Amino acid sequence: MTHLHADHADPGAIKRALQDHAPVFRTARATGTEADLALTFHAETKFAEYNLATEVIEAWEERKVGAFRICAAPAVDGFGDPQLSWIVECGGHRIIHAGDTLFHGYWWRIVNKYGPFDVAFLPVNGPVVDFPLLQPSSPLEAVMTPEEAAVAAHILQAKSVVPIHYGSLHKPPMYVETSNPIERFGHQLTTFDIRMLLAEPGEWFEFS
Repeated sequence: MTHLHADHADPGAIKRALQDHAPVFRTARATGTEADLALTFHAETKFAEYNLATEVIEAWEERKVGAFRICAAPAVDGFGDPQLSWIVECGGHRIIHAGDTLFHGYWWRIVNKYGPFDVAFLPVNGPVVDFPLLQPSSPLEAVMTPEEAAVAAHILQAKSVVPIHYGSLHKPPMYVETSNPIERFGHQLTTFDIRMLLAEPGEWFEFS
């Protein structure tokens, strides 16, 4: 899991999907006050309740599961919680999933160590948030904007990109997504000659 916010960590779904004792790779626990732990508390509680075989993985650590090589890379959470990007390699193909990270300076280290990538899954909704627990609020985006995500894809040397983390979270005034993220993302990708792949939830695609 990239991080333990409810839209990225669903312990119930994980329990239903995996065999008993299957490994669940996760970030470190958040630390701080009760307010600081509010966004990760539910997942932490359910992990224990369901007795899932979670393992904390730190950035730059790797694991081998069957034919899959799984690598953790840094990410930066807009709310200050622990977050990782995940790289999965199998059969000569390599993908990266960047959760809902901010733009950061680790992209170059990631591509130098693990790139280039066949497909990058990158967040694009650039929201401005006003949560009661995060006050005073910030006018800056809490996740990458479409333009930032396109630059990240370029740095990562991604052949194709699947935009993620957009469309279903827009709940003003607490969570205001940026306008026209897919149109803007696609336009910016053309300047880098990177292909955009649009996928609906649950849709499969094959490497070509």
